[in-house]
Amino acid sequence: MNRVDFHGEFWFPVTPEQLWVMIEQFDLFTSWWGWLREFRADGAGLVAGNKLHGTVVPPVPYRLRLDVRLQRCDRPRTVQAAVGGDLSGRAVLRLEDAGGGTRVAVAWSLEMRSVPLRLAARTAYPAVRWGHDRVVDMAVSGFRRRALPAAAATPGSDGRQVPHPI
Repeated sequence: MNRVDFHGEFWFPVTPEQLWVMIEQFDLFTSWWGWLREFRADGAGLVAGNKLHGTVVPPVPYRLRLDVRLQRCDRPRTVQAAVGGDLSGRAVLRLEDAGGGTRVAVAWSLEMRSVPLRLAARTAYPAVRWGHDRVVDMAVSGFRRRALPAAAATPGSDGRQVPHPI
């Protein structure tokens, strides 16, 4: 197994426009997410052509260097991106009004490109997948805790997928 496919949905207690504005605060990313290092963006905002660069340090013994090129950005609804670096593939983020807030649907399919990652996936795919899933959990949880302080008391603020009445 040399690929990680992920589909998830999360709910946030803000409008899609408010969430979009928060996501564009690239300078705050490393304060929201302790697993993200050396993050920078070539330009400002979620706009087609912008490139984001960073290093992900999951709770397993490897680091991932990522370059994300934003290919299509329809404010405040959709971001489509190409991922490069130690992983390659495609990712999409969709925001829609739901239950007085925003449902965020994310999906990606990423192939492991670096030799250490391919070896880890071949010999210990469950650990690689576990590390991936922990980073996703920490990303949602960290965003809720730091970017959305008012959401800290909402059910599911631990970062797990939250079914929300719609």
